[in-house]
Amino acid sequence: MAFLDARPVFKGHLLVAPREHVETLADLPASRVGPFFSQVQRVSAVMPAALGCQGTFVALNNVVSQSVPHLHVHVVPRTRGDGLRGFFWPRQRYASDAEAGQYADRLRDALAS
Repeated sequence: MAFLDARPVFKGHLLVAPREHVETLADLPASRVGPFFSQVQRVSAVMPAALGCQGTFVALNNVVSQSVPHLHVHVVPRTRGDGLRGFFWPRQRYASDAEAGQYADRLRDALAS
């Protein structure tokens, strides 16, 4: 499954997580690694067209800096000159639930086509 990060680095920042509970990448059964990362790849591939970004940043934390004990991969929209430097991720908020919904709709529509 994929859903918007509540405190995105940039608007449209998604988390991709397996439905079954596993805490870290090492806990994900080998047979699920390929299908899981295929979904990460799919989300990353549609994000530029859906959001008008130039690319994506894909990241995964295992234990350290993992804010919830459930495997998840960050897929962050990126644009040259967006100000993101290294591994410092300044967070922001959506102006409203409606704005978050608009980003979710754009990504959902891109994934459906």
